[in-house]
Amino acid sequence: MALEFIGIDPETEKDGSPTVWVEEETADLIFQGEKADAVLAALVGGQSWAPDHSAGIPAHEWVMRIPARMVPIIRKACDVAERRAAGGSEL
Repeated sequence: MALEFIGIDPETEKDGSPTVWVEEETADLIFQGEKADAVLAALVGGQSWAPDHSAGIPAHEWVMRIPARMVPIIRKACDVAERRAAGGSEL
């Protein structure tokens, strides 16, 4: 699996790393971020479920938090993914 690094949280510490990549073959977005335990607890408590979906987090998934300051990096990742999915060049 080949990943294209898009960006990392500009305020990250050396051991912190909210990060975004685009998987080169599928154009899927890949995120690394802080586990959002408080958000997960709220979800497990029955709040904010997607309509027509079962409540709960499947065992193969988890909830993560990506800082709002990373929105420009995520937009860039979306642009790269969109170009890749359309068969264009990454940048």
